[in-house]
Amino acid sequence: MTVIGTLIGDRFRLDEKVGSGGMSSVYRAYDPTLERWVAIKLMHRDISNEADQLERFRREARAVAQLNHPHVVTVIDAGEDEGAPFIVFEYVEGETLKDRIRRLGRLPVPEAVAYAIEIGRALECAHAHKLVHRDVKPQNVLIDPDGRAKVTDFGIARSLEAQGLTATGRVLGTTDYVSPEQALGHEVNEQSDIYSLGIVLYEMLTGEAPFKADTQVAVAMKHVREPLPDVQRLRPEVSAALAAVVERATAKETQNRYATAAEVVHDLEEVLAIEAARSGQATGEATSVLRSLSGDTADFAPARLRHPRRAFFLTILALAIVAGVIAFFATRTEKGPGPAATPSTPNLSNVTLSKNAATDYDPEGDGEESPSQAGFAIDGLPTTEWDTEQYEGGFEASDKSGVGLYMDAGSPVAARQLDLVTSTPGFKAAVYASDSVPGDIEGWNKVSRTLTVRENQRFTLDTARQPFRYYLLWISELPEDGKAVVKELGLKK
Repeated sequence: MTVIGTLIGDRFRLDEKVGSGGMSSVYRAYDPTLERWVAIKLMHRDISNEADQLERFRREARAVAQLNHPHVVTVIDAGEDEGAPFIVFEYVEGETLKDRIRRLGRLPVPEAVAYAIEIGRALECAHAHKLVHRDVKPQNVLIDPDGRAKVTDFGIARSLEAQGLTATGRVLGTTDYVSPEQALGHEVNEQSDIYSLGIVLYEMLTGEAPFKADTQVAVAMKHVREPLPDVQRLRPEVSAALAAVVERATAKETQNRYATAAEVVHDLEEVLAIEAARSGQATGEATSVLRSLSGDTADFAPARLRHPRRAFFLTILALAIVAGVIAFFATRTEKGPGPAATPSTPNLSNVTLSKNAATDYDPEGDGEESPSQAGFAIDGLPTTEWDTEQYEGGFEASDKSGVGLYMDAGSPVAARQLDLVTSTPGFKAAVYASDSVPGDIEGWNKVSRTLTVRENQRFTLDTARQPFRYYLLWISELPEDGKAVVKELGLKK
């Protein structure tokens, strides 16, 4: 029995027991050398002579010591005290994510997404070191005083290169969050952690784990056999985009699940930015995560939330451009171009466009991108086309983030889909919307995912039922030959 006040490793004085499991107990302890509090995980002495348990405990110390990440609890030291091994971690003052859910019930949607992003980033780091956590659950996520999530307890983690102690056939982990393949004793890899992360996100959004049964084995079998309850039915304000991330992360078959944690994080970052764009504000940990966005996911978030000073000057510029655009379009009364040449979609109807409704968009260059061809993209004739200029070396060589083509719907409309026909598949694009024509891509609201375009590509739009007048196809990466072609665009509501 370990007594409070005991000196561990001739250095750390135990102060309070803060947790216990079948293999070890966790104590808050004081380090007089550096004058700070630490957390010590001390293996139970009655099992410290079991070779496999001892090696598993030691492996945790070695594995987590490799990880240096702001969302992973840091290992400070490790050793043995009278034959009982221990690991010293940074002490995180605060509560577990499970405690937070129990206290608050369903978390605010942006906060839930922000925590899922931070957990996902921690898993990215672990997976990059060939380490699978195997027990991702809200009990193993600590929320520090600054509101950040930190993943802990890699006690049953397994190296992808290791064999033996956690071999195929053994079911480890908490069954409320266990992946189907882990429940069946099959091979476990990064995708198993992704499934568990999806279940944690589901619980943050709904306030409870998805499956209940009389035994842990019965719960595990529900993960194998039963579909996940509809998160939007339980939480109607969850967007279609977020529900799609939950669905894909928790797919029963690994071929239908996200392949990497990076993919999950990318889509969650887009969802968080869309949520912030809808509300025009962000609070709590969502604010910190928004400001850490980079790449194409940052395009979703309002610039004023990421770069407050620059946003002011962009607003002034955008207002000047809008005045000219409104005057220009106010004179357009031409008859529409005719039926769209894009495929029809059940339950959706085409947005009628005037023949001059398409305009090229090149805010980072000379202001023109094949302007004389813009109307060909909406003329209903797949034999005509609009194309970008030729960019040898892609946009990077021209110091651009992209170019595009926008459509004027004539009046605000809550569009639900944009269809694209191209003869140059392979470029990357996304759809943006606005009530005006901003002078910079940051002024637009991103309403779709960034996709690698096929010959007939459908973009699902998520405007939260908010109507917009202008819809922009923004091309952010070109095909190998340096030019993208748009044969037809169609907007549907």
